[in-house]
Amino acid sequence: MHFTPLPYLDPGSGSILIQIAIAALLGLGVAIRASWSTIKKYFGIKSKSQDEDTDSDDVQS
Repeated sequence: MHFTPLPYLDPGSGSILIQIAIAALLGLGVAIRASWSTIKKYFGIKSKSQDEDTDSDDVQS
């Protein structure tokens, strides 16, 4: 008779797998944040120009 053991993950292995999943999600967030301007450029989204934001500062009294 041939016996095959059932798959088993001890609590330490489960903890490591959870930490890997969390690190992957956080790493993905950092990568997206670092390349956000490139992503916006790829989809054709333009940011507000600095000229529009500083028009009220140029008023002479």
